[in-house]
Amino acid sequence: MLKYRLITGPILIALMLLIIWIDDRLDLLQLSGFWKDLFRGKDHPPKGLLLFIVALFIAPLAAIELCRIFEAQGIRTRHWLTGFAAALGVVLSYSIPMTTGAITSIAIISTGMILVFVASLLTFSQHRNVQGVVAAAGAVMFAMVYLGLMFGFLLALRRSHSAWWIVGIILITKMCDTGAYFTGRAIGRHKMIPWLSPGKTWEGLFGGIALAIVFGVLMAAASRWLPEAQDHVPLLWGAGLGVVFAVIGQAGDLTVSLFKRGAGIKDSSSILPGLGGLLDVLDSPLMVAPVAYWLLELMSSFQ
Repeated sequence: MLKYRLITGPILIALMLLIIWIDDRLDLLQLSGFWKDLFRGKDHPPKGLLLFIVALFIAPLAAIELCRIFEAQGIRTRHWLTGFAAALGVVLSYSIPMTTGAITSIAIISTGMILVFVASLLTFSQHRNVQGVVAAAGAVMFAMVYLGLMFGFLLALRRSHSAWWIVGIILITKMCDTGAYFTGRAIGRHKMIPWLSPGKTWEGLFGGIALAIVFGVLMAAASRWLPEAQDHVPLLWGAGLGVVFAVIGQAGDLTVSLFKRGAGIKDSSSILPGLGGLLDVLDSPLMVAPVAYWLLELMSSFQ
C-alpha cells in the first residue's frame, strides 16, 4: 500500500502542476479570428478554462463512485443522471459572468437545481414506482452540491486569483494528510475517532497540522513572486491558512469515511493505486474549497 501511495501521489502532484502551469499560461494567450468570436470578443480566454475542463471530466467520474456508496446502502441511482448533476453544478459555478448581479446568479443556480430535482423525480418514479424516490432524488441533489457546487468554489477562486493558489490550497491540505499519515504510523497512540476512522490518531492530526503550517508559510513566501498584488499573502496569514485548511481538510476526510463506513466499503474505488478512488483524494480539498474562497476574499479586502 505505502509503495503504491509513494508512486501515485507524486504522479498526481506532477500532473496537477502541469495542468496549473498550462492554465496559468492560457491567461496570456492572445485570441484572434474564430477563437475571439467564440469567446465573445474577449482578447484572452476566460481564467481557469483548463481547470474547468478538467473538473467537467473528474466530477462525473467521482459521481459514479458516489453512486456505488449510495447503492451499497440500498438507494437507487442512475449513473448518467448523477454524473450530469455533478457536471451541471460545475458548469453553473463557472459559466455565470462575473458581471451578473447577485440575485440573478442565485436564480440561475437555483433554476439548475430545480431542473435536476424535477428530472430526478420523473426518472425514479417511472413505471409508477414510488419506492425510494425521495432518497434517490436526494442522492442526485447531494452529488450536485457536493461534487458540483463545492468543486465550483475552486473555479470561482481561480476567476479572481492566480492559478497557483489552487496548487497552494491543495498542497497545504494534502500535506496535512501526508503529515498525519506518517506521524500516526510513527508515534500514533491515541485514537481520535475509532468508531469512524480507526487509523486516525491525535498525534497524527497534530503532525499533519504542523506540516500544513510549514507549507502554508512556504506558499505565502512564494506568493511574493505572483504578479497580482491581491495574491501576496503575509507569512502569518500563511501559517493561519495552514491551520484552517488542515483542520477543515481532516473534517472532509472524515466525512467521506462516514459515507464509506455507512456503505460498508473501504475505498470509493481502486482507480488510484495506493490511494483508492477519486473521492478518497478529493475529500479534503472539496471541504476546504468554500472556506479557502471566503478566507482569500477576506484577505483581499484587507489589502
